Amino acid sequence: MDKKEFIELLFTQGKQAGFEDMEVYISSSNELEIMVFKGEISNYSISDEEGLSFRGLYNGKMGYSYTEKIDKSSIELLINEAIDNSKIIDSNDEEYIFQGSDKYEQVNNYNEKSEAVPTENKIDFVMKMEEEGLRIDNRVDTIGYCLLSDSNNSTMIVNTKGLNLESKSNQYIAYISAVIKEDDDVKTGAKYEITNCFNDLNGKTLAKHAIDEGISMLGAKSIESGDYPVILRGDVSANILKTFAVIFSADNVNKDVSLLKGKVSKQVASPIVTLVDDPFMENGVFTRAFDAEGVASQKKKVINKGILTTYLHNLKTANKDNIQSTGNAYKSSYKSPIDIAPTNMYIEKGDVSFDDMVKSIEKGLIIINVQGLHSGLNTISGDFSLSAYGYEIIDGEINRPVNQITISGNYFNLLKDIEQISDDLKFTMPGYGYIGSPSIKIKSLSVAGE
Repeated sequence: MDKKEFIELLFTQGKQAGFEDMEVYISSSNELEIMVFKGEISNYSISDEEGLSFRGLYNGKMGYSYTEKIDKSSIELLINEAIDNSKIIDSNDEEYIFQGSDKYEQVNNYNEKSEAVPTENKIDFVMKMEEEGLRIDNRVDTIGYCLLSDSNNSTMIVNTKGLNLESKSNQYIAYISAVIKEDDDVKTGAKYEITNCFNDLNGKTLAKHAIDEGISMLGAKSIESGDYPVILRGDVSANILKTFAVIFSADNVNKDVSLLKGKVSKQVASPIVTLVDDPFMENGVFTRAFDAEGVASQKKKVINKGILTTYLHNLKTANKDNIQSTGNAYKSSYKSPIDIAPTNMYIEKGDVSFDDMVKSIEKGLIIINVQGLHSGLNTISGDFSLSAYGYEIIDGEINRPVNQITISGNYFNLLKDIEQISDDLKFTMPGYGYIGSPSIKIKSLSVAGE
């Protein structure tokens, strides 16, 4: 039985069981991961997952169920579980099945050429990336991680109101980390690249960047405690933003766990800050024409020149606030309830080069890595305290590497204290959205060191 026949039979029997409206959400993914260590394949794994979630209105309440088995034998189970689920729902929030948007943008986030890349080429890429890493400098002790991940994903949403949507995407993630050793001094460096085109990957460049960064931290020492102007490198700023991105969710605002409540149309950041959520970004991991509820995606400025313009909404929160959904409904898998998440969200680039940003600081720090993002910050209060390392700046030049420090502050204050934004733009590993940021100069952060 193909998916179309399955869905038609499910809807027919669901109607007979008393459902008013129904919807299925089907997601499938397959991933190949290749990892090498000391010239041999240390991990070669292939994973395939496909599943279907069913939801429907039964006596005015939304019931949910899901299955990994998309065949006739699952239909009765899906219907009965959804009915049982609807009877225990105690929320008064109105939920409904969406009939579809008037218009959907044409989005192509699938590279067919990458599908034809032989597995041998992928293995060869990882092998050569490790070889290059070991060759670059005799202080390279080991290549800790050297891997390539190749994934393909598809989504289908069909409901009884006539909605019928499909999307497909793919991506490669190449990652390398190196252990650098000089006498008793041991440091690490890492680099990754994300793209949906295999030919865009450059293992030699990745290896060089990872090793150069590790070498640059040799001899690092702490610094005197105090308040310093700080440059957060783009990838660091993006990772912090990624962790705090939940503050823009309308659901968290409604639950009083975001201090942005009541701040729409008010200044929440420096006037030079514009934060964009762009579901149409070329080669974006979360590039898509529609969200998990079938609502058409839309590009939006969440913060425009420091002013908060909107929260991120799904249908439930939009209905509660009597506005249109922003197209940010999200399901992490077919088993998951509908949530809210950004798509490709990033701080817009500025017009200052990174070098000129460094030159503007008489005495300060560049932070190139932070640790403890899941334990060292509070997304409700905005407070953070993170272990970090980077470089000291003296008279507009990088003076020496710095480690064993902790930077602390408040993210809501940090956004207002951004003095400069560089013209680079780096993105995090995908997770809760695909989040990016240029390097940013902060007026002052508290640094605990010596």
